[in-house]
Amino acid sequence: MPKQLDVFFTSVSAATVSSMSTVEMEVFSNSQLVILTILMVLGGEVFTSFLEIQLARLKLSKHLPPTTAPDQIDHELTVVPHPDHLDTENGKKPGSDVNTQYLKYNSRRYLGHVVLGYFLVVHIVGSILIFMYVTIFSSARQVLKTKGIKTPTFSVFTTVSTFANCGFVPTNENMIVFKDNSGLLLLLIPQILLGNTLYPVFLRCTIRVLERITRKSEFSFLLRNHREMGYDHLLSGVHSAFLALTVLGFIFVQFVLFCAMEWNSDAMDGMNWYQRFVASLFEVVNSRHTGEFVVDISTISSAILVLFVIMMYLPPYTSFLPVKDENKVSTNSDISGKKGLLEYFTLSTISYLAVFVILICITEREKMKNDLVNFNVLNIIIEVTSAYGNVGFSTGYSCKRRLNQDGDCIDKWYGFAGRWSSMGKFILIVVMFFGRLKKYSMKGGKAWKLS
Repeated sequence: MPKQLDVFFTSVSAATVSSMSTVEMEVFSNSQLVILTILMVLGGEVFTSFLEIQLARLKLSKHLPPTTAPDQIDHELTVVPHPDHLDTENGKKPGSDVNTQYLKYNSRRYLGHVVLGYFLVVHIVGSILIFMYVTIFSSARQVLKTKGIKTPTFSVFTTVSTFANCGFVPTNENMIVFKDNSGLLLLLIPQILLGNTLYPVFLRCTIRVLERITRKSEFSFLLRNHREMGYDHLLSGVHSAFLALTVLGFIFVQFVLFCAMEWNSDAMDGMNWYQRFVASLFEVVNSRHTGEFVVDISTISSAILVLFVIMMYLPPYTSFLPVKDENKVSTNSDISGKKGLLEYFTLSTISYLAVFVILICITEREKMKNDLVNFNVLNIIIEVTSAYGNVGFSTGYSCKRRLNQDGDCIDKWYGFAGRWSSMGKFILIVVMFFGRLKKYSMKGGKAWKLS
């Protein structure tokens, strides 16, 4: 049985959708896998954003009179949006009368329905497709039978983990054991993109389709007044297009470099050209935020590992194309140039990561002296960055790489952090929480810029 700290570590990893592991996944029973599935659902970005919409609606509804008639809505709730956004039906600015405020409240309700429907459809369809694949193809079915994993549990667990961008898989070897099942990998790739980096793009496309089909004014209001909804994942059409191009550009660059460096490497042994192509695509798509892997990360070249570190560090909606910060709201302090004292002394994100790496190097200093190959700084940086990005990539630990072969050592299928001390694991738990709440600390460290 795993230690209590390792159980807590795994629970935090599931709730923060980090998939950092200190124990092998096959030690968990079917009921424990169900509990981990629930934690991943609760920690997923789409689900938490759905709760955010409901809380915002609840807060707004408390200010509404008992009846929802448009002519009885309090004028004080009216929000004046950007002057460029006009109501094409009556030629007035949204928020200029009570009816617009009622439309805004109704649009927020419709947005909640769309997000919930999006969430349920992807999970139901994804679970069914994986279940059908495992049922049809005997090679995948035999893997689960050998490991004693139930097919329904595997299907639902993997779909939830992939869509939430957690990266946990019920097998010890993650997706390496399915490296010959290219069809299964291709089923998971869309779920990865639908749940994180391309979620705003597909959400806007879904609203556009519903607006065309239903002709509801609420959907039109959502498309024209995305900023007033206060939902970070609802972007403008131009911003969504730029985001899609950036995500696909990152995937293309990584794919080309990965194939150039790893096509004939030991990590690809035993695969034909088609399996190598799909495995390479699967690996680079996972490098941003999911963390499922089909090749042993420790066998990948250092250049690709550094590239993965950069990809893991970048926020999910990074766009290198010219788009204004549409979610930024001007405040009196910003206009006057006055900033709080705390903001001046808050470190930047990369500074926090440097501090975490230093602390872990201190807690693991004895192992770094006696086991130089496994406990090197690059592996620690990868582990910390992966935890911060809630990715889950890990180089693991290999007994063969130890310089001193004295003593018993058994290779285990869990992350590099599984060999750390209790204090090192606790620091990584803090890093996972910090990474999951990164959007609240992205603006720090302004006083520390040296240029």
